[in-house]
Amino acid sequence: MSLPPEPRANPELVGHDDAATTLMEAALSGRLHHAWLIAGLPGVGKATLAFRFARWLLAGLPPPVADQAPLYLAPDSAVFRRINASAHADLFTMQANTGDKGKKEVLRAEDARAAVRFLSFTSAEGGWRCVVIDEVERADSLTVPNILLKTLEEPPPRTVLLMTSSAPDRLLPTIRSRCRRLDLHPLAEDAMDGLLGRWLPELDQGQRATLARISDGAPGRALTLAEADGLELQDLVDKVLGALPGLEPRQAMVVADRVAGRRDPGAMPTFFALLRRALAAATRQAARSGAEGFVTARSLAEWSVLWDRLGRLADETERLNLDRKQAVLTGLSWLSAR
Repeated sequence: MSLPPEPRANPELVGHDDAATTLMEAALSGRLHHAWLIAGLPGVGKATLAFRFARWLLAGLPPPVADQAPLYLAPDSAVFRRINASAHADLFTMQANTGDKGKKEVLRAEDARAAVRFLSFTSAEGGWRCVVIDEVERADSLTVPNILLKTLEEPPPRTVLLMTSSAPDRLLPTIRSRCRRLDLHPLAEDAMDGLLGRWLPELDQGQRATLARISDGAPGRALTLAEADGLELQDLVDKVLGALPGLEPRQAMVVADRVAGRRDPGAMPTFFALLRRALAAATRQAARSGAEGFVTARSLAEWSVLWDRLGRLADETERLNLDRKQAVLTGLSWLSAR
């Protein structure tokens, strides 16, 4: 496995040339909006694009480079190296940290206040000042968006906030309305295959295609699934759904043992996420062209309710540190109930 760099250090942008061009043209026009909401699936490349734009902006808007995606800055440039080392005086990064009340990572109010103070200063190098806020919906309370709101309403000159979000609809309307939204779409099959071929050369083309499918065209998500035995867990999901509506208790026990018996504590939530993804895909297909296979056992409304129940079961099991094996057995019992 040859993992790509973290977004801050990643010089490559694949599949998002249109979005990068939108940012570039907005900056070159002299009317760059002060706040951008970069939205898309987890792992699709939102943070990579945000840091890429910040680097390019702080480097003085250099001209395009042949055979490179828009907003390119050479990794050996001084601005690139300083941002990679978290040492650029005109860039502030705000990312989720472990909360005081549990393991869930959240954006903290003190970091939001620090970002606002940062933007109130003049530029250390006479150019722009940038704040990158990754997964802005992961605030620990309404305090964070309220702190940011004043800056969004009255931004200092030559400042820009680049906020990424995998769930933009969870943000306050007052936040969304003051940002220019930029949606990143899933990567095409050939782009995903090219990236996964370089990153995961040990996998055959069929395995890479499966990863691309179950990650919904998000390369970062595909890597996470590869590291978390996502292919094996997807195989278990396929076997469960293939046995419906007659999943036997013995089969359910084997699946629960294999999921809960893994050392990785993330196996259970990953299994439920893949299961819910497969249910959602099957019900969407049924709504478009009619129900086939296991979907015929229930109405689409019932499948929707079950999809929601499985999500809450997985979330409560993690949040309350409940028995993972029992959670899997409970979820499978709901699936196989007549």
